Amino acid sequence: MEDHIARARTDIHAGQNEVWALLTQRGPDPDIMFGAEVVSDWEVGSPITWQGEWEGRLYEGNSEVLAIDPPNRLFVTHYSPMSGEDDVPENYHRLTYTLEPAGDATRVTLEQTGNRSESAAEHSTANWQAMLDGLKKAAERR
Repeated sequence: MEDHIARARTDIHAGQNEVWALLTQRGPDPDIMFGAEVVSDWEVGSPITWQGEWEGRLYEGNSEVLAIDPPNRLFVTHYSPMSGEDDVPENYHRLTYTLEPAGDATRVTLEQTGNRSESAAEHSTANWQAMLDGLKKAAERR
């Protein structure tokens, strides 16, 4: 698999611990992960399941926690059946979420590696930016 990197970033006007708690909460939130229900215990080696509906299609994405450093960094694998690719390890991406202070806000940066082309990375960047925009909306409405 080629390694074109998708990157998304946002500054959220909420504390780092609050943003981390939203990012790793169990259950659905209409603004986070496109409303998917998230299930994980957030321990290294544990699975993460994302279940939801997109444009009338049910989906279940699979991931695994590779490293976690609350409230600073989360490193996971990611597979989405919406990609149309087989659910095999070589089709999993790796996501790194980094949270850091940015003045009176929390900067969240997400990088996805393992994209096969620049256009695939651009598509993923747009999706991850939408997800981060939802995280921002959820955090700032509280």
